[in-house]
Amino acid sequence: MMLPRGGDPVIVQNMTGRYGRLHTKLMLDYGTNVAAGAAPGKGGQSVEGVPVYDTVAEAVAKTKATASVCFVPAEYTLAAGVEALEAGIELLVIITEHVPIRDELKLVQLAQAKGATIIGPNCPGIIVPSEKMKLGIMPAPSFSPGKVALYSRSGTLTYEIAGELTASGHGQSVAVGIGGDPINGSTPIQWMDFVQGMEETEAVVVVGEIGGDAEERLARHIEKSGYRKPIIGYIAGRHAPKEKKMGHAGAIIYGDYGTADSKIRALTAAGVRVAKTPMDVPRLVREALG
Repeated sequence: MMLPRGGDPVIVQNMTGRYGRLHTKLMLDYGTNVAAGAAPGKGGQSVEGVPVYDTVAEAVAKTKATASVCFVPAEYTLAAGVEALEAGIELLVIITEHVPIRDELKLVQLAQAKGATIIGPNCPGIIVPSEKMKLGIMPAPSFSPGKVALYSRSGTLTYEIAGELTASGHGQSVAVGIGGDPINGSTPIQWMDFVQGMEETEAVVVVGEIGGDAEERLARHIEKSGYRKPIIGYIAGRHAPKEKKMGHAGAIIYGDYGTADSKIRALTAAGVRVAKTPMDVPRLVREALG
């Protein structure tokens, strides 16, 4: 896995689309080096002064970019992701939601074969406040440089909890929106291992939600790995009804599978301090750091 650094060139796929244009501007405003766009048939155009090329391969050749943010519609995301990975993109952030599970599986398999990392689909992206590097749609004012790593299955909770941390004086070393689909390009376990190795990180905040067993698997991994950095958790969906999808494609409970209670019990047993509300997270971070 790789962490984007300040000044690294980034490309945007479907830069000429409505959302591509908007978030290209916002990423540039934040300080991200958006060096090129890629959109079939739109080569020669520009967005916010950034040149657009017909293919990812051409954009990579011109800029040497190794990261891409994808705003391509769901029905074309598989083709766009394959194009990016085949062109040498090492970090692919897929914002798009409603990507078919079969397409997600194919992209994950290709990324693994290429040694690349996918964030998403159906995610807000990644932000590194100290580097002024944002790949995605996260609202910059919620984030500030600091020593708390934050990663989350929920996009809006990422912003809310980052805002609470920022207001309490706990900035972030990195924040990652993993994505809310049943299949993710990268997992909570991978990000936990990654951020535990970051010297600038002193504590980790994990935001989970109902559905699936990612948090339970993470809890088992934490117990086996013996992490030294304190971990604070929050699980959304305590009062969600069973067998009803709640927002995200992955946020659904079947029987006793994927409940908030099962996730909270597993994380607590692994030594994770679990907050009852997003507003409670900064207090637990403060107590954990002494």
